[in-house]
Amino acid sequence: MGFVKEFKEFAVKGNVLDLAVAVVIGAAFGKIVSSLVEDIITPAVLTPALKAANLSNLSQLVIPGTAIKYGNFLSEVISFLIIALSMFIIISAINRFKKKEAEEPTVAPAPTKEELLLTDIRDILAAKK
Repeated sequence: MGFVKEFKEFAVKGNVLDLAVAVVIGAAFGKIVSSLVEDIITPAVLTPALKAANLSNLSQLVIPGTAIKYGNFLSEVISFLIIALSMFIIISAINRFKKKEAEEPTVAPAPTKEELLLTDIRDILAAKK
């Protein structure tokens, strides 16, 4: 029974559950970002460039006489750069928000009775000199 009990304690720990939730949310967020890039941003950026090159799809870009489709590679590089930029903007905004929370001034705690008494004694001694 010791092994089962240990495994149960391990599996139900807060850290394991937090990690599981983070993985699930991360996967869902990854799908959202991918859809944003593939369905909205990349077509908006690439459509004018493709029209200028008289192409309808980047996969049409190939080296003549070979099976090398550098258009697909360019598409993936552009998608990566857009995802990286999107994540940078999101993380920067979150960090700015956290920094504002941390910069809020903290109120100094009120002096204790002992501190007030010691201050009075100091002031009395200073006045006698």
